[in-house]
Amino acid sequence: MILHSVAAGEGHPVVLLHGLFGSAQSFATLQRRLAARHRVLAIDLRNHGSSPHAPGMDYPTLAADVAETLAALEALPCALVGHSMGGKVAMRLALDRPDAVTRLLVSDIAPRVYQAAFAAYAAAMARLADHPRSRAEAAAALAPDVPDPAVRAFLLQNFRPGATPSWRIGLAEIAAGMRDIEDWPAGDTSYRGPVLFVAGARSDYIRPTDRPEIRRLFPQARFVTVKDAGHWVHADNFAGFLAVLEAYLTTT
Repeated sequence: MILHSVAAGEGHPVVLLHGLFGSAQSFATLQRRLAARHRVLAIDLRNHGSSPHAPGMDYPTLAADVAETLAALEALPCALVGHSMGGKVAMRLALDRPDAVTRLLVSDIAPRVYQAAFAAYAAAMARLADHPRSRAEAAAALAPDVPDPAVRAFLLQNFRPGATPSWRIGLAEIAAGMRDIEDWPAGDTSYRGPVLFVAGARSDYIRPTDRPEIRRLFPQARFVTVKDAGHWVHADNFAGFLAVLEAYLTTT
């Protein structure tokens, strides 16, 4: 599948992969800053943003989509940056196609199974698709199931208000694939290029107990924690995340 992408800048390709319910737009500010030195491609994963909707949310499939898209854009090999679900896609692509990835940055996710609140979010979003006609009405309807205002605002970036309200994402396909999204496919391959795992100081998505498996799959892995940040590291502490990423991309 050829995915929708947004490009800026020139130089060695740097590819940005968003998390669940996000889009290329999630990295708009980051992309503009990086584009001064790099060719930066922000990609909408399948069923997100402006990319096609289709069944299949397992990580080998998502990684194959990205590889096919980047090959069509003549953007391989690349430096690969992925947040959350996008971090799992990035890890899977590096493991499956090590020749395609010059270096990898994984933001606040580990190679393991997660049972998070996202399935409940998808169900709540599906329940209100035919009712609220404005973003404010949708926010009020989501509030009982999504009490955090920041998370509600993030989810509602995908809402299309109007006489026939809808979600621009492939919500049915995402809901059907939620078990695969939470999962992590086991494997014995490894990626031996440079890898940086970036955690938010207020997040528990990357734990000390994850490090043995990370080092098995990614023997050169290093770890950085960004202060004043939760799971959405690049949004919670933009300056801190940007400094880490820029330094990593320019390290030889």
